[in-house]
Amino acid sequence: MKRSTEQILTTHTGSLPRPPKLLEELRRRDRGESDGADFDSLVREAVREVVARQVQAGVSVVNDGEAGKIGYSTYVKERLDGFGGEGGFGEMPADMVEFPDYMQRVMTALDFAMPACIGPVSYRSLDAVRADIANLRDAVAQAGGVQDVFMTAASPGVISVFLQNQHYPSHEDYIAALADAMKPEYDEIHRAGLVLQLDCPDLAMTRQMRSDETLEQFRARARLHVEAINHATRDIPADQMRMHLCWGNYEGPHHHDVPLADIIDIVLEARPAAISFEAANPRHEHEWTVFEDVRLPEGKILIPGVIDSTTNYIEHPELVAQRLVRYAELVGRENVIAGSDCGFATFASFLVVDPAITWAKLGAMAEGARMASSKLW
Repeated sequence: MKRSTEQILTTHTGSLPRPPKLLEELRRRDRGESDGADFDSLVREAVREVVARQVQAGVSVVNDGEAGKIGYSTYVKERLDGFGGEGGFGEMPADMVEFPDYMQRVMTALDFAMPACIGPVSYRSLDAVRADIANLRDAVAQAGGVQDVFMTAASPGVISVFLQNQHYPSHEDYIAALADAMKPEYDEIHRAGLVLQLDCPDLAMTRQMRSDETLEQFRARARLHVEAINHATRDIPADQMRMHLCWGNYEGPHHHDVPLADIIDIVLEARPAAISFEAANPRHEHEWTVFEDVRLPEGKILIPGVIDSTTNYIEHPELVAQRLVRYAELVGRENVIAGSDCGFATFASFLVVDPAITWAKLGAMAEGARMASSKLW
Protein backbone atom coordinates (compact mmCIF):
# COMPACT_ATOMS: atom_id res chain seq x y z
CA MET A 1 0.00 0.00 0.00
CA LYS A 2 1.38 3.36 -1.02
CA ARG A 3 1.87 6.17 1.48
CA SER A 4 1.81 9.93 1.00
CA THR A 5 5.57 10.27 0.58
CA GLU A 6 5.57 13.05 -2.02
CA GLN A 7 2.04 14.45 -1.77
CA ILE A 8 -1.21 13.71 0.05
CA LEU A 9 -2.82 10.79 -1.77
CA THR A 10 -6.58 10.72 -2.29
CA THR A 11 -9.05 7.88 -2.04
CA HIS A 12 -12.61 7.21 -0.82
CA THR A 13 -14.46 4.58 1.21
CA GLY A 14 -15.63 2.27 -1.55
CA SER A 15 -19.14 2.52 -2.93
CA LEU A 16 -19.97 4.95 -5.73
CA PRO A 17 -23.19 5.52 -7.75
CA ARG A 18 -24.11 2.74 -10.22
CA PRO A 19 -25.45 3.49 -13.71
CA PRO A 20 -29.28 3.29 -13.89
CA LYS A 21 -29.38 0.07 -15.98
CA LEU A 22 -27.03 -1.72 -13.61
CA LEU A 23 -28.89 -0.44 -10.57
CA GLU A 24 -32.16 -1.86 -11.86
CA GLU A 25 -30.49 -5.19 -12.64
CA LEU A 26 -29.02 -5.32 -9.12
CA ARG A 27 -32.48 -4.76 -7.67
CA ARG A 28 -33.98 -7.51 -9.84
CA ARG A 29 -31.22 -9.94 -8.91
CA ASP A 30 -31.72 -9.18 -5.23
CA ARG A 31 -35.42 -10.01 -5.59
CA GLY A 32 -34.67 -13.19 -7.55
CA GLU A 33 -36.32 -11.81 -10.70
CA SER A 34 -33.33 -11.72 -13.06
CA ASP A 35 -31.93 -14.38 -15.37
CA GLY A 36 -28.53 -12.69 -15.15
CA ALA A 37 -28.03 -12.58 -18.92
CA ASP A 38 -26.81 -8.98 -19.09
CA PHE A 39 -25.36 -8.66 -15.60
CA ASP A 40 -21.68 -9.39 -16.32
CA SER A 41 -21.46 -7.00 -19.26
CA LEU A 42 -23.27 -4.26 -17.31
CA VAL A 43 -20.82 -4.62 -14.43
CA ARG A 44 -17.75 -4.59 -16.68
CA GLU A 45 -18.94 -1.42 -18.39
CA ALA A 46 -19.79 0.23 -15.07
CA VAL A 47 -16.39 -0.58 -13.56
CA ARG A 48 -14.58 0.91 -16.56
CA GLU A 49 -16.67 4.05 -16.24
CA VAL A 50 -16.31 4.40 -12.48
CA VAL A 51 -12.52 3.96 -12.54
CA ALA A 52 -12.17 6.49 -15.37
CA ARG A 53 -14.32 8.99 -13.47
CA GLN A 54 -12.28 8.56 -10.30
CA VAL A 55 -9.11 9.34 -12.23
CA GLN A 56 -10.78 12.35 -13.87
CA ALA A 57 -11.82 13.63 -10.44
CA GLY A 58 -8.26 13.38 -9.16
CA VAL A 59 -8.60 10.27 -7.00
CA SER A 60 -5.23 8.53 -6.88
CA VAL A 61 -6.16 5.32 -4.98
CA VAL A 62 -9.18 3.84 -6.77
CA ASN A 63 -11.51 0.85 -6.66
CA ASP A 64 -14.41 -0.60 -8.64
CA GLY A 65 -17.05 1.49 -6.84
CA GLU A 66 -18.54 -1.82 -5.62
CA ALA A 67 -20.40 -1.78 -8.93
CA GLY A 68 -21.55 -5.40 -8.87
CA LYS A 69 -22.74 -5.44 -5.26
CA ILE A 70 -26.25 -4.63 -4.04
CA GLY A 71 -24.78 -3.63 -0.68
CA TYR A 72 -21.36 -3.46 0.93
CA SER A 73 -22.28 -6.13 3.50
CA THR A 74 -25.30 -8.03 2.19
CA TYR A 75 -23.56 -9.01 -1.08
CA VAL A 76 -22.04 -11.96 0.79
CA LYS A 77 -25.37 -13.80 0.75
CA GLU A 78 -24.60 -14.46 -2.94
CA ARG A 79 -21.22 -15.99 -2.12
CA LEU A 80 -21.78 -17.81 1.16
CA ASP A 81 -23.91 -20.85 1.90
CA GLY A 82 -25.98 -20.91 5.07
CA PHE A 83 -28.38 -17.99 4.51
CA GLY A 84 -32.12 -17.88 3.83
CA GLY A 85 -35.47 -16.66 5.05
CA GLU A 86 -35.81 -13.20 6.59
CA GLY A 87 -33.50 -11.63 9.12
CA GLY A 88 -33.68 -7.90 9.67
CA PHE A 89 -31.70 -5.34 11.64
CA GLY A 90 -32.61 -6.40 15.14
CA GLU A 91 -32.64 -3.35 17.42
CA MET A 92 -32.83 0.06 15.74
CA PRO A 93 -30.19 2.72 16.47
CA ALA A 94 -30.99 4.73 19.59
CA ASP A 95 -30.87 8.07 17.79
CA MET A 96 -33.51 6.88 15.31
CA VAL A 97 -35.75 5.47 18.03
CA GLU A 98 -35.77 8.89 19.66
CA PHE A 99 -37.01 10.44 16.39
CA PRO A 100 -39.42 7.79 15.00
CA ASP A 101 -40.85 9.92 12.19
CA TYR A 102 -37.40 10.45 10.78
CA MET A 103 -36.57 6.75 11.26
CA GLN A 104 -39.60 5.79 9.17
CA ARG A 105 -38.48 8.10 6.37
CA VAL A 106 -35.01 6.57 6.28
CA MET A 107 -36.07 2.95 6.60
CA THR A 108 -38.64 3.10 3.80
CA ALA A 109 -35.86 4.11 1.40
CA LEU A 110 -33.93 0.89 2.00
CA ASP A 111 -34.59 -1.71 -0.69
CA PHE A 112 -32.53 -4.86 -0.31
CA ALA A 113 -32.96 -8.37 1.08
CA MET A 114 -31.59 -9.33 4.48
CA PRO A 115 -31.82 -13.08 4.97
CA ALA A 116 -30.67 -14.72 8.19
CA CYS A 117 -28.01 -17.30 8.90
CA ILE A 118 -30.00 -20.55 9.07
CA GLY A 119 -27.24 -23.12 8.61
CA PRO A 120 -23.47 -23.67 8.64
CA VAL A 121 -21.65 -20.84 6.86
CA SER A 122 -19.16 -21.66 4.11
CA TYR A 123 -17.71 -19.91 1.07
CA ARG A 124 -19.35 -21.24 -2.07
CA SER A 125 -17.02 -20.23 -4.90
CA LEU A 126 -14.35 -17.66 -5.72
CA ASP A 127 -15.82 -17.01 -9.17
CA ALA A 128 -17.56 -13.77 -8.17
CA VAL A 129 -14.58 -12.16 -6.47
CA ARG A 130 -12.32 -13.26 -9.32
CA ALA A 131 -14.68 -11.58 -11.77
CA ASP A 132 -14.56 -8.39 -9.65
CA ILE A 133 -10.76 -8.51 -9.69
CA ALA A 134 -10.58 -9.03 -13.45
CA ASN A 135 -13.00 -6.16 -14.11
CA LEU A 136 -11.04 -3.81 -11.87
CA ARG A 137 -7.66 -4.74 -13.36
CA ASP A 138 -8.99 -4.21 -16.87
CA ALA A 139 -10.48 -0.82 -15.97
CA VAL A 140 -7.30 0.37 -14.26
CA ALA A 141 -5.19 -0.64 -17.26
CA GLN A 142 -7.49 1.30 -19.58
CA ALA A 143 -7.73 4.41 -17.39
CA GLY A 144 -4.06 4.94 -16.55
CA GLY A 145 -2.91 7.50 -13.97
CA VAL A 146 -3.72 5.28 -10.98
CA GLN A 147 -1.27 5.20 -8.08
CA ASP A 148 -2.82 2.35 -6.08
CA VAL A 149 -5.86 0.06 -6.20
CA PHE A 150 -8.05 -1.33 -3.42
CA MET A 151 -11.01 -3.68 -3.17
CA THR A 152 -13.53 -3.81 -0.35
CA ALA A 153 -14.85 -6.83 1.51
CA ALA A 154 -17.28 -7.19 4.39
CA SER A 155 -15.79 -7.93 7.80
CA PRO A 156 -17.18 -10.77 9.94
CA GLY A 157 -18.61 -8.23 12.37
CA VAL A 158 -20.59 -6.20 9.86
CA ILE A 159 -21.98 -9.33 8.22
CA SER A 160 -23.36 -10.33 11.62
CA VAL A 161 -25.17 -6.99 11.87
CA PHE A 162 -27.07 -7.22 8.59
CA LEU A 163 -27.45 -11.01 8.33
CA GLN A 164 -28.71 -12.04 11.74
CA ASN A 165 -27.67 -15.33 13.37
CA GLN A 166 -30.46 -17.90 13.69
CA HIS A 167 -28.25 -20.98 13.63
CA TYR A 168 -25.13 -20.79 15.80
CA PRO A 169 -25.46 -21.22 19.58
CA SER A 170 -23.67 -17.94 20.33
CA HIS A 171 -22.51 -14.71 18.75
CA GLU A 172 -18.93 -15.81 19.33
CA ASP A 173 -19.51 -19.00 17.33
CA TYR A 174 -21.15 -17.06 14.51
CA ILE A 175 -18.30 -14.54 14.27
CA ALA A 176 -15.71 -17.34 14.25
CA ALA A 177 -17.58 -19.14 11.45
CA LEU A 178 -17.83 -15.94 9.39
CA ALA A 179 -14.11 -15.25 9.83
CA ASP A 180 -13.22 -18.70 8.51
CA ALA A 181 -15.76 -18.45 5.68
CA MET A 182 -14.60 -15.03 4.45
CA LYS A 183 -10.88 -15.78 4.61
CA PRO A 184 -10.76 -17.17 1.03
CA GLU A 185 -12.16 -13.89 -0.35
CA TYR A 186 -9.69 -11.80 1.63
CA ASP A 187 -6.78 -13.97 0.50
CA GLU A 188 -7.89 -13.88 -3.13
CA ILE A 189 -7.96 -10.08 -3.18
CA HIS A 190 -4.48 -9.96 -1.70
CA ARG A 191 -3.11 -12.57 -4.12
CA ALA A 192 -4.35 -10.39 -6.98
CA GLY A 193 -2.04 -7.60 -5.82
CA LEU A 194 -4.86 -5.33 -4.62
CA VAL A 195 -5.04 -3.58 -1.27
CA LEU A 196 -7.75 -5.27 0.81
CA GLN A 197 -10.20 -2.95 2.60
CA LEU A 198 -12.27 -4.52 5.34
CA ASP A 199 -15.51 -2.67 6.08
CA CYS A 200 -15.99 -2.56 9.86
CA PRO A 201 -18.81 -0.17 10.83
CA ASP A 202 -19.76 -2.62 13.58
CA LEU A 203 -16.82 -1.38 15.65
CA ALA A 204 -18.66 1.92 16.19
CA MET A 205 -22.16 1.85 14.69
CA THR A 206 -23.54 -1.00 16.77
CA ARG A 207 -23.07 0.84 20.07
CA GLN A 208 -26.42 2.49 19.31
CA MET A 209 -28.07 -0.83 18.51
CA ARG A 210 -27.57 -2.55 21.86
CA SER A 211 -29.51 -0.70 24.54
CA ASP A 212 -28.83 -3.47 27.05
CA GLU A 213 -25.03 -3.18 26.79
CA THR A 214 -22.68 -1.16 28.93
CA LEU A 215 -19.72 0.53 27.27
CA GLU A 216 -17.39 -2.17 28.57
CA GLN A 217 -19.64 -4.92 27.17
CA PHE A 218 -19.65 -3.15 23.81
CA ARG A 219 -15.86 -2.82 23.89
CA ALA A 220 -15.56 -6.53 24.63
CA ARG A 221 -17.72 -7.34 21.60
CA ALA A 222 -15.71 -4.94 19.43
CA ARG A 223 -12.51 -6.61 20.57
CA LEU A 224 -13.99 -10.01 19.65
CA HIS A 225 -14.68 -8.66 16.13
CA VAL A 226 -11.12 -7.32 15.85
CA GLU A 227 -9.74 -10.69 16.90
CA ALA A 228 -11.84 -12.29 14.14
CA ILE A 229 -10.39 -9.83 11.60
CA ASN A 230 -6.87 -10.59 12.75
CA HIS A 231 -7.49 -14.33 12.52
CA ALA A 232 -9.04 -14.15 9.04
CA THR A 233 -6.23 -11.94 7.67
CA ARG A 234 -3.31 -13.71 9.32
CA ASP A 235 -1.75 -14.58 5.94
CA ILE A 236 -1.92 -11.03 4.54
CA PRO A 237 0.76 -8.42 5.38
CA ALA A 238 -0.63 -5.57 7.47
CA ASP A 239 0.67 -2.95 5.05
CA GLN A 240 -1.47 -4.43 2.27
CA MET A 241 -4.71 -3.82 4.16
CA ARG A 242 -6.93 -0.97 5.25
CA MET A 243 -10.14 -0.93 7.28
CA HIS A 244 -13.14 1.38 7.44
CA LEU A 245 -14.66 2.55 10.72
CA CYS A 246 -18.12 4.13 10.66
CA TRP A 247 -21.01 5.20 12.88
CA GLY A 248 -23.65 4.49 10.23
CA ASN A 249 -23.80 6.15 6.82
CA TYR A 250 -27.02 8.07 7.26
CA GLU A 251 -27.89 11.71 7.78
CA GLY A 252 -29.38 11.36 11.24
CA PRO A 253 -29.01 12.80 14.73
CA HIS A 254 -26.07 10.55 15.73
CA HIS A 255 -26.14 12.08 19.20
CA HIS A 256 -25.77 8.64 20.79
CA ASP A 257 -22.64 7.71 18.80
CA VAL A 258 -19.83 6.22 20.83
CA PRO A 259 -16.89 8.67 20.97
CA LEU A 260 -13.83 7.75 18.92
CA ALA A 261 -11.75 8.13 22.08
CA ASP A 262 -13.67 5.23 23.67
CA ILE A 263 -12.80 2.75 20.92
CA ILE A 264 -9.60 3.92 19.24
CA ASP A 265 -7.39 1.61 21.32
CA ILE A 266 -9.36 -1.43 20.11
CA VAL A 267 -9.38 -0.20 16.49
CA LEU A 268 -5.60 0.16 16.58
CA GLU A 269 -5.30 -3.50 17.64
CA ALA A 270 -6.60 -4.58 14.21
CA ARG A 271 -3.95 -5.76 11.75
CA PRO A 272 -4.80 -3.50 8.76
CA ALA A 273 -2.27 -0.68 8.57
CA ALA A 274 -4.62 2.06 7.35
CA ILE A 275 -7.76 3.24 9.13
CA SER A 276 -10.49 5.03 7.17
CA PHE A 277 -12.94 6.86 9.42
CA GLU A 278 -15.53 9.64 9.60
CA ALA A 279 -13.91 13.02 10.19
CA ALA A 280 -15.92 15.53 8.14
CA ASN A 281 -19.52 15.37 9.37
CA PRO A 282 -20.79 17.64 12.16
CA ARG A 283 -20.86 14.83 14.74
CA HIS A 284 -17.28 13.61 14.34
CA GLU A 285 -15.14 16.33 12.76
CA HIS A 286 -13.96 17.53 16.19
CA GLU A 287 -12.39 14.15 16.96
CA TRP A 288 -9.14 15.00 15.17
CA THR A 289 -8.06 16.10 18.64
CA VAL A 290 -8.05 12.45 19.75
CA PHE A 291 -4.68 12.14 18.04
CA GLU A 292 -3.24 14.87 20.23
CA ASP A 293 -3.35 12.29 23.02
CA VAL A 294 -3.20 8.98 21.14
CA ARG A 295 0.12 8.12 19.52
CA LEU A 296 -0.27 6.53 16.09
CA PRO A 297 1.60 3.21 16.19
CA GLU A 298 4.51 2.68 13.82
CA GLY A 299 3.34 1.61 10.38
CA LYS A 300 -0.24 2.84 10.79
CA ILE A 301 -1.89 5.28 8.35
CA LEU A 302 -4.93 7.50 8.84
CA ILE A 303 -7.52 8.02 6.08
CA PRO A 304 -9.75 10.70 7.62
CA GLY A 305 -12.95 11.58 5.84
CA VAL A 306 -12.47 15.12 4.55
CA ILE A 307 -15.73 15.13 2.57
CA ASP A 308 -19.12 14.14 4.00
CA SER A 309 -20.95 11.30 2.23
CA THR A 310 -24.43 12.28 3.49
CA THR A 311 -24.76 15.88 2.30
CA ASN A 312 -25.02 17.55 -1.10
CA TYR A 313 -22.84 20.43 0.03
CA ILE A 314 -19.59 20.46 -1.96
CA GLU A 315 -16.82 21.07 0.53
CA HIS A 316 -14.57 24.05 -0.17
CA PRO A 317 -11.07 22.84 -1.11
CA GLU A 318 -9.60 25.18 1.51
CA LEU A 319 -11.63 23.38 4.18
CA VAL A 320 -10.42 20.03 2.87
CA ALA A 321 -6.84 21.30 3.03
CA GLN A 322 -7.30 22.55 6.59
CA ARG A 323 -8.61 19.16 7.68
CA LEU A 324 -5.69 17.34 6.08
CA VAL A 325 -3.06 19.68 7.50
CA ARG A 326 -4.45 19.18 11.02
CA TYR A 327 -3.92 15.43 10.78
CA ALA A 328 -0.56 15.71 9.04
CA GLU A 329 0.78 17.98 11.77
CA LEU A 330 -0.27 15.45 14.41
CA VAL A 331 0.76 12.13 12.86
CA GLY A 332 3.10 13.03 9.97
CA ARG A 333 2.23 13.89 6.38
CA GLU A 334 3.34 10.48 5.08
CA ASN A 335 0.77 8.86 7.39
CA VAL A 336 -2.28 10.69 5.99
CA ILE A 337 -4.42 9.91 2.92
CA ALA A 338 -7.49 12.00 2.06
CA GLY A 339 -10.75 10.04 2.11
CA SER A 340 -14.53 10.29 2.40
CA ASP A 341 -16.59 9.76 5.54
CA CYS A 342 -18.25 6.68 4.06
CA GLY A 343 -19.49 5.32 0.73
CA PHE A 344 -21.73 7.38 -1.55
CA ALA A 345 -23.88 4.37 -2.45
CA THR A 346 -23.40 2.01 0.49
CA PHE A 347 -26.55 0.21 -0.57
CA ALA A 348 -26.93 0.51 -4.33
CA SER A 349 -30.46 1.94 -4.27
CA PHE A 350 -29.92 4.26 -1.29
CA LEU A 351 -28.48 7.51 -2.67
CA VAL A 352 -28.52 10.62 -0.51
CA VAL A 353 -25.95 12.55 -2.53
CA ASP A 354 -26.81 13.20 -6.18
CA PRO A 355 -24.43 11.20 -8.41
CA ALA A 356 -23.16 14.27 -10.28
CA ILE A 357 -22.48 16.00 -6.96
CA THR A 358 -20.56 12.94 -5.75
CA TRP A 359 -17.99 13.45 -8.51
CA ALA A 360 -17.79 17.17 -7.78
CA LYS A 361 -17.15 16.42 -4.10
CA LEU A 362 -14.34 14.01 -5.03
CA GLY A 363 -12.89 16.72 -7.26
CA ALA A 364 -12.99 19.19 -4.37
CA MET A 365 -11.20 16.62 -2.20
CA ALA A 366 -8.45 16.25 -4.80
CA GLU A 367 -8.03 20.03 -5.10
CA GLY A 368 -7.89 20.35 -1.32
CA ALA A 369 -5.27 17.60 -1.14
CA ARG A 370 -3.14 19.52 -3.64
CA MET A 371 -3.46 22.65 -1.50
CA ALA A 372 -2.50 20.72 1.63
CA SER A 373 0.45 19.17 -0.17
CA SER A 374 1.76 22.60 -1.19
CA LYS A 375 1.72 23.60 2.48
CA LEU A 376 3.27 20.39 3.77
CA TRP A 377 6.06 19.91 1.21
